[in-house]
Amino acid sequence: MNPKNLSVQSKTHKKILKHLKDKKISKIFNQFEKNIKLSKGLAVAVSGGPDSLSLAFLAKCFALKNKINNKYFIVNHKLRKDASKESVIVKNMLKNVGIDCKILKWNGKKPTSNIQSQARDKRYSLLVKECKKNKIKDLLIGHHFDDLLENFLIRIIRGSGLKGLISLSKKTKYKNQNLNILRPLLDQEKEDLIYISKKVFNFYIKDPFNINEDFKRTRIRNLLLSLKKEGLDKKKTMLTISNLKDTDNSIRFYVNKNLKENVVFKEKKNVFILNKNFFDQSHEIIFRSLMYIIQVIGNKYYPVRGKSIKNLIMNINTKSFSKVTLGGCFIDRVNETILISKEI
Repeated sequence: MNPKNLSVQSKTHKKILKHLKDKKISKIFNQFEKNIKLSKGLAVAVSGGPDSLSLAFLAKCFALKNKINNKYFIVNHKLRKDASKESVIVKNMLKNVGIDCKILKWNGKKPTSNIQSQARDKRYSLLVKECKKNKIKDLLIGHHFDDLLENFLIRIIRGSGLKGLISLSKKTKYKNQNLNILRPLLDQEKEDLIYISKKVFNFYIKDPFNINEDFKRTRIRNLLLSLKKEGLDKKKTMLTISNLKDTDNSIRFYVNKNLKENVVFKEKKNVFILNKNFFDQSHEIIFRSLMYIIQVIGNKYYPVRGKSIKNLIMNINTKSFSKVTLGGCFIDRVNETILISKEI
């Protein structure tokens, strides 16, 4: 890089870090730092919303302070008429503050139903592919506290169990691969991220999908706005979720014990063999153990619905149980053992 370009880059970097002198932004960044362990480089998922723009800014500050090289990716789902145009606008906006983004495009036929779910799966697929290509082990996602609450309420409405209620965590493994999904903004409310976007970029895109009440998540989001006006307390809500996580950790101990003692994995055949003792546990332990195995064999980011797992357990306990498919897996019984293999 020639001296002129280095000078321009240096001025840009100083301009970015100058925003940390703002007390509110500095406080948010300090919490952001606590939620990330230093690595060689991070992948950052960016859209045009205030959450992801704030994430990009905070990740850039983190990279500058720690002298690491991050990769930034915008996913263009091509689900809206202006999506491609907006992707370029966001890319150029970030370039002005020294952030180079690569646009990942979802080509091919688009879904007409279950749109948000399929778009999410495709987004992760594109991002994970880039992480592998760049040998990056940590992918940053812009989920924030409001997303945590939305997810919590949606799972309650669905009748989810304990694991489902607390499924949005600061760190999760992607399909048990060598990739961490990090959510360093879970402590921050959306209004805080809007503040950063306005201060740093004076810009963010309002996704029309976020105000479309055809989607359940939008209706839940509007409900939360009403609850906040009625005094919904962030600290108390976080305490409730924290207590649930403590209980979940205890259950996971016994799930891991069940998987270790009562399951054999035949790697060459890619099949799990469950012995009789596997089912001599409490319902929750059996439920989670099965969910984990099916998720791994089926190679799904999200587990199958709890209702399907419950029906499977009921069927396995009947004498008439015969081979079934679930979550991309074959489940069969041979004498007193259960075999779970990938659906071909």
